[in-house]
Amino acid sequence: MRTGQTHLFIPGPTNVPEAVRQSMNVPMQDMRAPDFGDLTLGLFRDLKEVLRTETGEVMIFPGSGTAAWEAAITNTLNPGDRVLMSRTGQFSTLWVEMAERLGLEVEVIDLPWGAVVPVKEYARRLGNDKYDEIKAVFVTHNETATGVTSDVAAVRRVMDECFHDALLFVDGVSSIGSIEFRMDDWGVDLAVTGSQKGLMLPAGLGILGISQKALEASKTATMRRAYFEFSDMRALNADGYFPYTPPTQLFHGLRKSLDRILREEGLDTVIARHHRLAEGVRRGIAAWGLDLVAEHHTLFSDTVSAIRVPTDVDAREVLRIAYKEYNTSFGSGLARLAGKVFRIGHLGDMNEGMCLTALSIAEMSLLRAGVPLQLGSGVGAAQSYFAFDGQIAPAMRVAAE
Repeated sequence: MRTGQTHLFIPGPTNVPEAVRQSMNVPMQDMRAPDFGDLTLGLFRDLKEVLRTETGEVMIFPGSGTAAWEAAITNTLNPGDRVLMSRTGQFSTLWVEMAERLGLEVEVIDLPWGAVVPVKEYARRLGNDKYDEIKAVFVTHNETATGVTSDVAAVRRVMDECFHDALLFVDGVSSIGSIEFRMDDWGVDLAVTGSQKGLMLPAGLGILGISQKALEASKTATMRRAYFEFSDMRALNADGYFPYTPPTQLFHGLRKSLDRILREEGLDTVIARHHRLAEGVRRGIAAWGLDLVAEHHTLFSDTVSAIRVPTDVDAREVLRIAYKEYNTSFGSGLARLAGKVFRIGHLGDMNEGMCLTALSIAEMSLLRAGVPLQLGSGVGAAQSYFAFDGQIAPAMRVAAE
């Protein structure tokens, strides 16, 4: 029998705050009622603020971030269009697979898992594309499988330097609402996210930010779509309605979540909090003597840390011990990283105490799985950072002197 709280430290779905959960406990309501727009129109407006766009539009599709991926592609591209993508982890790999299955000609750059989106190679290929045959450039902003954050602004710069007219697609599923994201400033045409990460909701909403350029492309795009048709959504969204039955309870949760992010805490503070918590977790991991998958410290994600275990240890055993013995879920290593990596998600409704709990349980699980480490080392390193902002604690300073 399990007692006490079950701990969730995966990079999504994330913990749902109690106030958000309670806000969804409402009776069913008429989604065609004359006042339904009182709920939904404000959601579109505030999601634009989260995306930091004034000129773009927002659509909310019942589904996951993957649904928003498909909506973005099918509404703006044509069968046979050439697109530029890179594979640096599981989710960028899945995006490539979707593009291929939808009939696009995908020019793929393969890199080690742990690498960043290759800005210089993008620049070279775009510069050689004299006739703008590449119709779209894809960037996974935060590769959830490897804990790597790529520089979207740098990709936009090289596109502009090449005077290239391709659309810029960005997967922001595990970054938007948690890591700095600026749709307008970075010239993003399609920004994809979902409800179950930084927005602190159950899975079920695929959210898409769409530039005016992308909306114009949707008027002539010939790829087949029905459920994901932009024009149907725009026609009804203008008054706060949807072309099919929407998940109203999730909208109430989204209302509360957006209020927390934008008004109670503030988006800049949310982003700064994620960086602080992530850095504390990273200090703890370093104290264990373990490495992250990310190739360089400048690439570290502020929403998830992917931790390599020693070669003689199976990371799946770490996960098993944490789950069975300590009522705790960590993220597993995905695809080629299975058994080699486990992940700590530190995004959404998180604080210092929760991060210290994650590190404490991870330490016990690692030790039980055969990783030689000093219990308390990672927790102590994170505590020092959280308590003294990375400075040496007074007692430790006296001892050192």
